[in-house]
Amino acid sequence: MIPNHIDCWQMTEPGKLVQTTIPMPQLQAGEALVEIKGCGVCHTDISYFYMGVPTEHKPPLTLGHEISGVVVAGPSELIGKEVVVPAVMPCNNCEICKSGRSNRCLSQKMPGNSLGIYGGFASHIPVPAADLCIVGERGSMPLEHLSVVADAVTTPYQAGVRGRIGPGDRVIVIGAAGGVGSFMTQVAKGMGASTVIGIDLNDEKLKTMLGYGADFTVNPRGKSTKEVKEAIKAYCKEVNIPSNYGWKIFEVTGAKAGQELALALLSFVGTLVVVGYGTDETSYMLSRLMAFDAELIGTWGCPPQAYPKVLEMCLDGRIKLDAFVETRPMSEIREVFEAAHHGELKKRVILVPNFN
Repeated sequence: MIPNHIDCWQMTEPGKLVQTTIPMPQLQAGEALVEIKGCGVCHTDISYFYMGVPTEHKPPLTLGHEISGVVVAGPSELIGKEVVVPAVMPCNNCEICKSGRSNRCLSQKMPGNSLGIYGGFASHIPVPAADLCIVGERGSMPLEHLSVVADAVTTPYQAGVRGRIGPGDRVIVIGAAGGVGSFMTQVAKGMGASTVIGIDLNDEKLKTMLGYGADFTVNPRGKSTKEVKEAIKAYCKEVNIPSNYGWKIFEVTGAKAGQELALALLSFVGTLVVVGYGTDETSYMLSRLMAFDAELIGTWGCPPQAYPKVLEMCLDGRIKLDAFVETRPMSEIREVFEAAHHGELKKRVILVPNFN
């Protein structure tokens, strides 16, 4: 039975969350109604809530864009299907979409941002049906855990595609132990990289990453850029691989210090992919790109057609989810937001609806 309303947590203004109900909308042609089973808490949500980063649809609205659930209304062939809702849903008709870059469609719909008032910290969400990723056989993997596929895992995958990671590549991930970075590290190894170096400020999490894709780690805290380079150089000498050319660098933190380190590490025939979002400006002598014959690449989201490939990597074990996520009831959303804002979460939190 479909309820006549949606329970949700709305951001009525930045810094203020209210539990409320909104009317259940009449589904439009091509839409599906998904009963939400889990929604991950992303740094982007925190940016909207605490840092004043504007949403396309002005508050009040429901945040949350990492969603898994079950289709309960819409196209008959989808009813009862377990799905992951893409964080970026393109129009599929414009020139950008037709060029194969639908992840950056200028008319895209994003839950918790530009999909009207609807987001994932709710009981249900109406979404375009065409791009839903059907889960299928998931073994013992909890459906709510798969919510993070919608951003935390697919965003690194698309970054890997943009950086053309392939067998034998040498990769550096800056922010390698964070919510997205931990998956970027695993994705790089899963896509065939032979060497993955993880850089992060958290020693405990860095140690964990040695069992999840990282071959070597460096904590840059208290180190100069030269000292970080020397640590990488020493490791490369130890394992007999080049240290000064060909590295593919993925900057995931969005922090100025991380971006500056990434630019400093970029060298001959190297590639730097900017994954993390931040508001600080950095400076760089662009002629170095010319001299190095290097590349600087931006990446945004992930096209929905790539989701099945990423889902397969999660289900076949190339990407581990369980060690990096935890579930909490959605009623704890305020406490989780506060902990995320202060960097106190050890894992990516997935909120599970528990409305009365």
